[in-house]
Amino acid sequence: MLTILNVSQNHFVRGGSDRYFFTMAEILQKNGHKVIPFTAAHPKNEPSEWDEYFPRAADFENPGPIDPLRFLYSRDAVKSIQRLLKNTEIDIAHFHIYYGKLTASILGHLKDADIPLIQTLHEYKITCPVYSHLSNDEICEDCEGKHFWRALPKRCNRRSLARTALSVVESYVSRYLGSVDKFDHFISVSHFLRKKMIQYGVPEDKISTVHNFTDVTNFTPNFDEGDYLLYFGRVHRSKGIFTLIEAAAPIKHVPLYIVGDGEAMSEVRQFIENNGCEHIQLLGFKQGDELKELIQKSICTVLPSEWYENCPMSVLESYAYGKPVIGADIGGIPELIADGEDGFLVPSAATEALREKLLWMGENKGGAVEMGRIGRTKMEREFNAEIHYQKIFNIYDKVL
Repeated sequence: MLTILNVSQNHFVRGGSDRYFFTMAEILQKNGHKVIPFTAAHPKNEPSEWDEYFPRAADFENPGPIDPLRFLYSRDAVKSIQRLLKNTEIDIAHFHIYYGKLTASILGHLKDADIPLIQTLHEYKITCPVYSHLSNDEICEDCEGKHFWRALPKRCNRRSLARTALSVVESYVSRYLGSVDKFDHFISVSHFLRKKMIQYGVPEDKISTVHNFTDVTNFTPNFDEGDYLLYFGRVHRSKGIFTLIEAAAPIKHVPLYIVGDGEAMSEVRQFIENNGCEHIQLLGFKQGDELKELIQKSICTVLPSEWYENCPMSVLESYAYGKPVIGADIGGIPELIADGEDGFLVPSAATEALREKLLWMGENKGGAVEMGRIGRTKMEREFNAEIHYQKIFNIYDKVL
């Protein structure tokens, strides 16, 4: 059995990649492996016997003069990884989202110890300085995977020249420290992301696709007819939230619940008030049992994205709860939804096409239930923990 260093920026759940980080650790441990977490120190961290090795990270909530340097290169992370390597034998290091807090400063020390490095790519960091191929809410590939300076005149990071400059410098520093070259293999969570990485220079034989998974034994499906359409996720323009509320606005007899928070919330609230959309309800951020119940009682969930989504956990979790999904035909979403079988695919940013499918779900609740059953079966057969573990272990086997 292997000793695996599980590397990520957070030891608490902030987003989908964090959930995957914890769930993957559980699956590896169930299969007899020893898993050592290596993340940044943070007050929200879940307890760990290894937290003495968690280094201090750059603080961007209350930044000091040295925090931009910590964002580029973390001496604390280097010291921590050196201590850990001195005290522990590690067979393989599996990275997730590590930059920004741990930084690429640790890569060389792991390679010097002859430890194979693998990274699961949850986003587009190695080809885009703002990790998303978005510039001011528009899809952008101007940097072509390596000319990161081209982000400067576009102010791609929150329209701020200073933030963008720091992101650009970090991208070059990270690349210099080995964010591509020092990894033995990359795991892409979608075929779309894999093709994008290859397009911009990652060798084809150095990257494999392994979609995310959901351990369905932890999810109780509900095949009763639902009461409302549900969106859960960030309330952000790139998520297609305005296309969604415009599509749903005239469908007064079918409630739409929006769960989440984000920078577009005030605009969304204003639209609802201005257009008399009492059937669209903003429920704010939810998690745990509250979110579970909201999904279970929905007709379907909706993911109307307008950026290159990879393998969104919201789709997999919806299926695990027995609910169909209406998704935009963009990024990796079409790899998860079988159009007309376990949900619908609509062109991204197509208001009329989305409205048509929202209406269908609202008026064909029995059909939605059957779609949800098919989605649940898909999860059990294709996206279960056992299959996922075997695919990951096969990649470990290649690099050891």
